[in-house]
Amino acid sequence: MSFSVFPTKGNLIHIKKSLMLANLGFDLMDRKRNVLVREMMALIDSAKSIRGEIESTFSRAYKALQTANITLGVCDSIAKGIEVETGLEIKYKSVMGVEIPKVRLKSSFDARAYGFSGTNSQLDIAYMCFYRAKKISVVLAEVENSVYRLANEIKKTQRRANALKNVNIPKFEKTIKYISDALEEKEREEFGRLKVIKKTKQK
Repeated sequence: MSFSVFPTKGNLIHIKKSLMLANLGFDLMDRKRNVLVREMMALIDSAKSIRGEIESTFSRAYKALQTANITLGVCDSIAKGIEVETGLEIKYKSVMGVEIPKVRLKSSFDARAYGFSGTNSQLDIAYMCFYRAKKISVVLAEVENSVYRLANEIKKTQRRANALKNVNIPKFEKTIKYISDALEEKEREEFGRLKVIKKTKQK
């Protein structure tokens, strides 16, 4: 392996400092990765639970809507009278430098969203179930987006940690060994030269 650095004590001190910083950087990256992995795994477990809940909620809602359509006729006109949801609010919190979304649904359940005349209990059940599914969907969107962002950051952190561990740190260690060996050899040569000079003077 060839080295472009000149073997001096100043360069040796500089490379040792670089090695110390690289080791510190690797340690911090490893800690960051572990924190992010723990955070992501907790969210993945939460997402699994939410998916199961949202599937059962949508299933109940569509069954109720199907029954309402049978008893009332197709409910298009009623559905068109219900306002489009505009109450979403998104903020962010930082987890080890990763921006995690916090999604909130500001609107509340409105039992007067449609008139009671010409409707029945099955439509009420469908409306309540779809409202519940909407709230759960907001939570699921927050969790899944957070998992995606954390997974991306974990990959980046792992790549950087690997680069430090497998490239930078070994390179610094080899350079330190090269400079140390060169300086030792230089000291031996200098010591030998001084002995020769001493002997010459004694003669």
